[in-house]
Amino acid sequence: MNEFKHFINGEFVASASGKTFENRCPVDNSLIGAVYEAGRDEVDAAVKAAKAALQGPWGKMTQAERITLLNRVADRINERSDEFLAAECRDTGKPYSIASHIDIPRGAANFKAFSETLANHPTEAFRMDTPDGEGAINLGHRSPKGVVAVISPWNLPLLLMTFKVGPALACGNTVVVKPSEETPATATLLGEVMNECGVPAGVYNVIHGLGPNSAGEFLTTHPLVNAITFTGETRTGEAIMKAAAVGLRNISMELGGKNPALVFADCDLDKAVEGTMRSAFVNCGQVCLGTERVYVERPIYEAFLARMKDAVAQLKLGRPEDPAANFGPLVSLAHRDKVKYYYDLAVQEGARVEIGGGIPDMGAELNDGAWIEPTIWTGLADDARVIREEIFGPCCHIRPFDTEEEAIALANDTEYGLAAAIWTGNSSRAVRVAEQVEAGLVWVNSWFLRDLRTAFGGAKQSGIGREGGVHGLEFYTELKNICIKL
Repeated sequence: MNEFKHFINGEFVASASGKTFENRCPVDNSLIGAVYEAGRDEVDAAVKAAKAALQGPWGKMTQAERITLLNRVADRINERSDEFLAAECRDTGKPYSIASHIDIPRGAANFKAFSETLANHPTEAFRMDTPDGEGAINLGHRSPKGVVAVISPWNLPLLLMTFKVGPALACGNTVVVKPSEETPATATLLGEVMNECGVPAGVYNVIHGLGPNSAGEFLTTHPLVNAITFTGETRTGEAIMKAAAVGLRNISMELGGKNPALVFADCDLDKAVEGTMRSAFVNCGQVCLGTERVYVERPIYEAFLARMKDAVAQLKLGRPEDPAANFGPLVSLAHRDKVKYYYDLAVQEGARVEIGGGIPDMGAELNDGAWIEPTIWTGLADDARVIREEIFGPCCHIRPFDTEEEAIALANDTEYGLAAAIWTGNSSRAVRVAEQVEAGLVWVNSWFLRDLRTAFGGAKQSGIGREGGVHGLEFYTELKNICIKL
């Protein structure tokens, strides 16, 4: 049985209390190992190690030296990709065919992409006049923010964790990572890579645990933490925001979503169906940017619905190592119970179940796993809870619309504003509608196409702040103005 220890100041350590919790594989509910739960002492040790590292060799490195070191980390993740892949798929149950092309290589790439952004982004400089006629020069100077608390989710554990750790370290900060209690493996394994690559002790730390009255709360309330970055659901984000208010720590949060897709009659129907299938069902619907509300212009509504049902029927459920499988289990039995609750609620609220809606029979070896059927509904009212609340499962509701104005109103009829997809062959409409949709990310005739130089974040209840590219520099650094009198 595996033991998942904390990684503090370059060493793997257990909790002084000896307290652990189970890590189980969602494929069959088998026990993967025991995870040590951090108490205040472990969190305090990790934060103090991160604070001390800022004054050690890490703090004295040049930007070029840091970038070289982080590029080495990226290369080493790729060299050990089989280990990272196995660990990620044991924790999440997702198919190897998906994780091997997305989770692991893109998780590694985050270290290189953000290092390159930092290296190539200038700071500002202004010449100004002064009363004596001699003038002055203003120079912008960026310095690390300090100790950054990274609280990462379970749906894309390595990728979304390194999306934060990569730029934080590139900017010269140190980090304390609290991965989701559901997916401790790859954050822990990355500690080995940091040591192999010569990253100084204390720069990268990992503490395991839960949220309230556990590692998450102890980390976000620690007075030596200078900034907090979080990806997860909105209620947890609100709690973190309250904690960050004490001491006025900076926060960056990407939160929940109830994302729409708008499918116009002039779209390429083949591409719209393929793209919406991905946005609704990839990673078992456990993607913050995924689509749960689909609005289709009435002339193509019936054809689109029929094509979607046919495509869902072709999804292949199976073990991660099955090369034919493209659909895995949910991350845990607890999350399966939550999603199944919404499946039952949809029927109570008057939905027509077009396909799915239940728990599949996976056979004796897998029936204890967190499996659930991919599901499509129609017929719900716009105020139904299934339409209003984030489910985070492999499901979507499809509804017709008649006018562009109606489509925009439906898309914006939500407290969330993370992402949207627009499918149309009319470029003028694409721009016009995209500008009016209230979301941080809008894709036109695509989905999940990400340039890491661009802004990432949500509007309304879907988050605060932007990361990605130069936007991440604003969060992970302090910008100082130096005025030099000539």
